Amino acid sequence: MRRWLTRFRVGLGFGLAALVLWLASPAWPTWAAGASIAACGELLRVWAAGHLEKSREVTSSGPYRYTRHPLYLGSTLIGIGLAVASADFVVAAIIGLYLGLTLSAARRSEEAHLRDKFGDAYDAYAERRAAPMDRRFSWARALRNREHHAVAGLLAGFALLALKIAP
Repeated sequence: MRRWLTRFRVGLGFGLAALVLWLASPAWPTWAAGASIAACGELLRVWAAGHLEKSREVTSSGPYRYTRHPLYLGSTLIGIGLAVASADFVVAAIIGLYLGLTLSAARRSEEAHLRDKFGDAYDAYAERRAAPMDRRFSWARALRNREHHAVAGLLAGFALLALKIAP
């Protein structure tokens, strides 16, 4: 089940996004509050993507100095923002269940992959024994990590919620 959730979490997310948009009952105050929370989550994701060299190293610069999974933390904040904006308990439950299941599965798979690939270097990072890197944020790295896709998805989702509010 973990492998399935990890592999299909993006496609599953698009399907659930359609359901969430259909069920949502946004109002301008909840939309604004949710958009603010989600924007913080996306900013964290962009910051992380601008430091990450996927599958080439154990990254410990930027937000990776403070949390092992800043992309997942950012995604969680985006999900919370979407739930707030949607102003619907069922939507919040769907988002919470989706994030809880898929991100925990992805986290376990990612940690196993990194441990296999980098061994003690990953264990040192996970146990906070590794020295932090001194690397600057890079827009090119963020683009290479395709974070602009997440930005576009977030903007589209909140635009659709806004259309649901507009008379």
